[in-house]
Amino acid sequence: MIIVIKIGSSSVVKTANIKRIAKQVSALLKKHKQVIIVSSGAIALGSEKNPRLIEEKQAAAAVGQSRLMRQWEKAFERYRVPVGQILLTSDVFSDTVKRQNAFNTISTLLKHGAVPIVNENDTVAVDEIRVGDNDNLSAMVAVLMKAGLLINLTDVDGFYVKDQSGGILKLDLVEEIDEKIKAAATLSDKKHGTGGMITKLQSAKVCKAAGIVMVIAHAVKADLLKIAAGEKIGTRFI
Repeated sequence: MIIVIKIGSSSVVKTANIKRIAKQVSALLKKHKQVIIVSSGAIALGSEKNPRLIEEKQAAAAVGQSRLMRQWEKAFERYRVPVGQILLTSDVFSDTVKRQNAFNTISTLLKHGAVPIVNENDTVAVDEIRVGDNDNLSAMVAVLMKAGLLINLTDVDGFYVKDQSGGILKLDLVEEIDEKIKAAATLSDKKHGTGGMITKLQSAKVCKAAGIVMVIAHAVKADLLKIAAGEKIGTRFI
């Protein structure tokens, strides 16, 4: 089974977290799973400030992408697992030739036991070819590669709704993305993020249409092996 793991910028900037994820992914590989990581963080790692102008973001991405890959490469080195960089824009998924080329490259990396590290190609992406966020990019990659599971790692334990008494309740399972679920989604205001639960619901809808299970779980607390085994961790969208 192919598993896609998406990790956001706020989690990637913590080196210890990258090491922890690399350790668990290496364990998944030993269980004969194939893993693709969709990793944010290039802009955050490329600038100490929060760039606003598009050219500043692109320059920060150019600097930060190499730093991001270096972190992933170092984290996987101790397990002797190679990584490969894949930078995509939305036109790759809409163009038949580019789509096939991306599929072939990622498939070959997986065949040889490497972990593809996917990110949006922010240095060249403009509005016409931007995906815009890695939640939706991860779903597009999952569909492209016919994955069985997408694990969307974030800074909360799952998807929350208000209960009848007005309290907050984490859902273990979401079978239908109805109006109540949509109303519960709120955009993130985190310094390093580009989206919140709204984009994660968009990702879940794409996965649902393709028959792919998606799980929202905490990037630091979640056990990837237990999630892959079907244990009740985070919120599972089926």
